[in-house]
Amino acid sequence: MKTLGSLMKNNVRQYGMILALVFIVILFQILTDGVLLKPINITNLILQNSYILVLAIGMLLVILLGHIDLSVGSVVAFTGAMSAIFMVEMNLPVWLSIVLCLLIGALIGAWQGFWVAYLKVPAFIVTLAGMLIFRGLTLWVLGGQSIAPFPEEFRKISTGFLPELGKAASLDILTLVVGVLISLVLIWTEMKKRKQQQSYHFEVLPAWLFALKLVFIVVVLNIFAYFLASYEGIPNILVILVVLIVAYSFFTNRTVSGRHLYAVGGNEKAAKLSGIKTQKLTFWVFVNMGVLAALSGLIFAARLNAATPGAGNSFELDAIAAVFIGGASAYGGIGTIIGAVVGGLVMGVLNNGMSLIGLGTDYQQTIKGIVLLLAVGFDVYNKNKTSKLD
Repeated sequence: MKTLGSLMKNNVRQYGMILALVFIVILFQILTDGVLLKPINITNLILQNSYILVLAIGMLLVILLGHIDLSVGSVVAFTGAMSAIFMVEMNLPVWLSIVLCLLIGALIGAWQGFWVAYLKVPAFIVTLAGMLIFRGLTLWVLGGQSIAPFPEEFRKISTGFLPELGKAASLDILTLVVGVLISLVLIWTEMKKRKQQQSYHFEVLPAWLFALKLVFIVVVLNIFAYFLASYEGIPNILVILVVLIVAYSFFTNRTVSGRHLYAVGGNEKAAKLSGIKTQKLTFWVFVNMGVLAALSGLIFAARLNAATPGAGNSFELDAIAAVFIGGASAYGGIGTIIGAVVGGLVMGVLNNGMSLIGLGTDYQQTIKGIVLLLAVGFDVYNKNKTSKLD
């Protein structure tokens, strides 16, 4: 029980947000008379929140370094506008247009990263300027009007589904098979991780609780797969999200550069003295944020089937909120990719649930603000409590 207590205490933010997500889902499932967890609504939740989750992944890396990026919403709008110019007005191939937009995002990130990393201008000021600059450029490029429609090949990024292998009792077979395969991979990965921790004499969950954790994950995963299989199967955008989550989780947890992010965010001066190239790391984190903002812009444009001047409004706030709600520290150095995704899902379910029960935008904004304030306040409280104990 001592081991269980210490593990819960050390991971209170992570477990707390997962429990909060479960509570919110159950609450709105009841309030909406079962509409929230209908297969079609679950698919809509994925499609509606995909671009915010992509931004949250990039924003986590920025916040780990102790910085912030207020420009991502405007970059989403600008790259979406450029994709329309390339595909609709210039008739360039879809693949080439996507590559060009991602390069534009990288250049934007490099521009902002240069000011932050090498000229030491605060990220808040640099990205606030970027917010205004790229919103203005979006209006200029679009001439204040929307451009549409996009080619069907491009729209499938956000609205398409993986091909069917067949149906069994009105369920998509491919989705069910994928759910089982991912479950097996997760079980193998968790067991391997547990053995490694035991070999280094780290604290691990008791065997019964570890087994319970695996059963819970597998059950939830396969219920999710069942719901998807009941509708149209696996959305293309979900595949992109899973690839990003796995890749960035591996980067932050298993690579030297990923560990450097936490070191710099924890204590930049100490990290620099230990030989970490903090300026270079900061620069590339902003380049990465620019690329992911461009990808988010492409996803949003494909879903909307139009490039509009108002695209991306408040996306930066949703992404930042997702990261902080997911357990990242306002001081830098603490946070996980999975946590950011969970935070994004909390915001997404809140938005969707409140809309389904007919709450107005005024109430929705107020409730989301309170949730964000409580999450960050909880982080500050825990940090102050830990400092006093030290």
